[in-house]
Amino acid sequence: MLKDELSKQIIESLKSGNSVRVSTLRLLASALHNEEIAKQSQLSNDDEVVIIKRQLKQREEAVEAYEKAGRIESAEKERAEGEILKEFLPEQIGESELSDIVNKTIEESGARSMSDFGKVMSVVMAKVKGQADGKLTSELVRAKLSAG
Repeated sequence: MLKDELSKQIIESLKSGNSVRVSTLRLLASALHNEEIAKQSQLSNDDEVVIIKRQLKQREEAVEAYEKAGRIESAEKERAEGEILKEFLPEQIGESELSDIVNKTIEESGARSMSDFGKVMSVVMAKVKGQADGKLTSELVRAKLSAG
């Protein structure tokens, strides 16, 4: 389970003196714990991935905001935290493999236009289950449906 792995890594990071890693892992552990309390049940692996992605998205948005404000040092810290979070995500599907999945889904569903976008997206996202970026998937589906 992810919570056990996080506990081990927090201890290792404390011993090595890596304060950025310690704080990032503690925030992730806290987010997982809070979600578990809210659901009143143990989290599934899929739930954990969703929470990690949510945390990662927050870091990416913070990087953009800090860079716009000229706070490069803060942006770098957020970027480092994002890299730590990525370690806990499942292996991501490459763009070419994702493109193949999108093509196959469009063929199978008989989608012809942008009006079928939602139907195609829901099937593709179910197939890749957290192993592909939603934004990239959306761009690929949109491009294929617009071209076809």
